[in-house]
Amino acid sequence: MTKAKSDYSIQTVSNALRVLEMFSEEDEIGVSDLSRRLSLHKNNVFRLLATLEENGYIEQSARSERYRLGTGCLELGRSFARGNSLLRSARPILEELSRSLAETAHIASLRGGEVIHLDAEVPGRLITTASRVGLRLPAQNTAIGKVLLAGLDAQAREEFASGLVEDHRMVALTPNSITDPHKFVEHLSSVALQGFAVDMEECEAGLRCVAAPVLNDGGNVVAAISVSGPAFRLSEDHLLGAVAPAVVDAAERLSRNLG
Repeated sequence: MTKAKSDYSIQTVSNALRVLEMFSEEDEIGVSDLSRRLSLHKNNVFRLLATLEENGYIEQSARSERYRLGTGCLELGRSFARGNSLLRSARPILEELSRSLAETAHIASLRGGEVIHLDAEVPGRLITTASRVGLRLPAQNTAIGKVLLAGLDAQAREEFASGLVEDHRMVALTPNSITDPHKFVEHLSSVALQGFAVDMEECEAGLRCVAAPVLNDGGNVVAAISVSGPAFRLSEDHLLGAVAPAVVDAAERLSRNLG
């Protein structure tokens, strides 16, 4: 009988990766704060940081004595982008999409109920959506997240919504956020049928977005492309009449490139 991969997991390595993940939303963190968040003894955290620092993945600020990501992480990120066929194929499409609409274009994937932004192209405008590369956002509150969730089968959508309720994560980020699990599942069914999703200030007030799914050669949703911008430029008519068709077209072109 084949063992599950989790049976081969090394706890120290897992803890080191957990340390690195703590920096996804903060630039610098101290040992005590890391110890509290990870529920690890301070001595253990210090040893993990020392090992990561020795290998270039963590560095200590001389000014604050707190820790931050090192250049090793940047090098790994660049290697990932170079070796990832999805991102290589997506780059010119994101550039063209952002240029044609003069708004920010992103590509993202789903991981553990969160949207992870993998790449972005930002137009040269004074007021625009900033790049979210590397950031995680709750899938249920974003157009990209809803598209990725709509790519799951009906049972998986139900289970996701139930998990949000059980973990008390189905909260309103804005007055427009969907907080009823049954309405959310129905909404995902509509997204699957129409082939794109919109975020009408559901994640952040004043921000609107439209996203469409990217499929691999097996017909599975592996990522999503989006365009976002300020609500005063992206009226509902403009979002649905011009932006959505352009995003759907871009996602379909990328899907064809993937086979």
